Amino acid sequence: MKKIALALALLVPAAASAQAPQALLESKGCLGCHAMDKQVVGPAFKDIATKYRGDKGAEGKLIALLKSGKGHPVKAEASDAELKAMLKVILAARAGAAKPAAAAATPLDNATCLGCHGNEGFSVPGPDGKPRALHVRTERFEHSVHGKRQCVECHQDITAIPHSKMAHKVSCIACHDDLWKAAQKEGKTKEHARLGVVVEQIDRYMKSIHARPSRADQSRTNATCYNCHDAHYVYPLGSSERAEWRLSIPDVCGKCHVAQRDAYAASVHGREVLQQRNPAAAVCSDCHTTHDIDSPAKDATKLAIVKNCGGCHVESLKSYTGTYHGQVHRLGYAYTAKCFDCHGGHGVQRVSDPSSSVSPQNRLATCRKCHSNATPGYVSFEPHATAHDFQRFPQVWLSAKFMIGLLAGTFLFFWTHTALWFYREYKERRERKLRPHVDTSELPLGETKQYRRFGPWWRLAHLLFAASLMVLTLTGMAVLYAESAWAPVVIKALGGAKSAALIHRVAAIVFASVFVVHLVVVFNRVRRWRTLQEWLGPRSLIPNWQDMLDIYAMFKWFFGKGPRPMFDRWTYWEKFDYWAPFWGVTIIGVSGVMMWLPALTASVLPGWVFNVAILVHGEEALLAALFLFTVHFFNNHFRPDKFPLDVVMFTGSMPVEDFRREHRREYDRLAASGELQKYLVDAPSQPMTAGSKILGFTLIGVGLLLLILVLVGFLGHAG
Repeated sequence: MKKIALALALLVPAAASAQAPQALLESKGCLGCHAMDKQVVGPAFKDIATKYRGDKGAEGKLIALLKSGKGHPVKAEASDAELKAMLKVILAARAGAAKPAAAAATPLDNATCLGCHGNEGFSVPGPDGKPRALHVRTERFEHSVHGKRQCVECHQDITAIPHSKMAHKVSCIACHDDLWKAAQKEGKTKEHARLGVVVEQIDRYMKSIHARPSRADQSRTNATCYNCHDAHYVYPLGSSERAEWRLSIPDVCGKCHVAQRDAYAASVHGREVLQQRNPAAAVCSDCHTTHDIDSPAKDATKLAIVKNCGGCHVESLKSYTGTYHGQVHRLGYAYTAKCFDCHGGHGVQRVSDPSSSVSPQNRLATCRKCHSNATPGYVSFEPHATAHDFQRFPQVWLSAKFMIGLLAGTFLFFWTHTALWFYREYKERRERKLRPHVDTSELPLGETKQYRRFGPWWRLAHLLFAASLMVLTLTGMAVLYAESAWAPVVIKALGGAKSAALIHRVAAIVFASVFVVHLVVVFNRVRRWRTLQEWLGPRSLIPNWQDMLDIYAMFKWFFGKGPRPMFDRWTYWEKFDYWAPFWGVTIIGVSGVMMWLPALTASVLPGWVFNVAILVHGEEALLAALFLFTVHFFNNHFRPDKFPLDVVMFTGSMPVEDFRREHRREYDRLAASGELQKYLVDAPSQPMTAGSKILGFTLIGVGLLLLILVLVGFLGHAG
């Protein structure tokens, strides 16, 4: 009976009972599955006629079977009169009879195809014997992006109706590529811009894990276009149908990724999508991308997922990238904690949910997945703290305001000081007011004698300080301004983020060691001081009242209200250069050690100190770098009286004329006491002078390059 019913494949409601039988057979799509004298999808009409020849009740039996829909992919809803008219032709068929004329002339347009495929329930037996649905909803298809195209443009192996049984293959990739090439050839790429986007998506798909051969079955890929998209129902951007389709993505992905879909369904994202039907909530493709999906074990995939999380959680991503975890991520490395490491992946829950991995009761266990020795102090660390919310993060807010005030005050004074100094000194040089202050030919010093200002240990300490500080600046600022284009390049050149961190710490140890050794030397010296003159006298680096008078006199000279002041052994700006590292090393050093030894720190201090530490560490480092490479460089090398380089810190000595001009009070005191001679040394040799200049220019060049990088990073970060 099934074969008999299958013979009448597409008898659906008639358009008009008065239609001719052959016209009815064509309009109902019967000829798409049946031929007069050969089997196509269903049996030939002649075979049906032969089977029922001589059976006077055949017509009634077939009408009853067709109207019940048993054994046939389509239930007939035609009237009895229409069914009788068509059955009269079918039961009268005989071998060799001519095909209805309309069959050969049937055009292969969408209407013809939908004559069969547009019928609800239309199916054929699949390779596994189960019905294979072939129904296309006409109205939905016509509203899709493919609705204006002909079926045979995709199903290119179908050239006639009826078509024989075959493995119908559709290449989405070839079709779109061909259309795009045609658009390029015709100069219509602007009109078909969306098609160009699709081709780009195809290129990404071809590199994805979905396009690779399946491990279980090497004869097929992991997922083809139509495993994810229903080709008949692809809707344009912005349409209500597309919004509805978006909500089905978890179920589409879940056909292969069952466990992940189940976890997602119970998550905050899944409940919003699957239960609340919220189109703004995250679906699989929002996190894993759409076409260039790859293994989540790969670093590139992890980095992409974090970026995609930030597509919705903008402020959270911004605050995350302010932490060391986020800074390393911005540099392109995936070994520090990512969003899903803390919040979970498919099963993410709200922080207020007791089952969330970052809820207060679970947070320590989550931290211990990476930091096995994490202490309870970790729990109060705020990975999304911001300096703009006093109510939630008062310590960070106060620290940020303090550092802003410190930077603003420091640079407001010293950059103003620098600008006025440059103006006055440049103006006086142009007016030729600077004259040699001493005629060395009248002094019994000889032409090869210079004043020794710095001993070898001072010079070595300065060199180690300068070199280690530049390394610290390069490695530290590359992390602080990880979003800058230059930062990943620098870190990669240094061997990666872990290598850069090691280099940074080694440089910090060198810098701190020099500082500590200096403190020991100074302590041994000052512990023998007994008088106020020793503590506050001209040879002491401790600021005194004379320094305030010198600053006042200097500003009077800046504005042409007084003569250029005369200074003693140490000027007020040299004392500032000396004492500033005491503050800077303390702030940068202590905060750096805290971050270097987080378990030890969190064992005695609350976790929010890490938020403060990373803020002040970076801001103080920025202050130090900008000050050294602008103010310090100007004071010692770039002011008109020194430009382009002063080598006294490399040779240790300076011409007597320069010494008298720069430190007139000390010169006069030594000359009057007769002590000047014991500070005179031979002028450095030519090789020593040349080497000092090379070293000096090298350090200045590196410093200026670092200054440029820091400014680019700062301006980009501020923007």
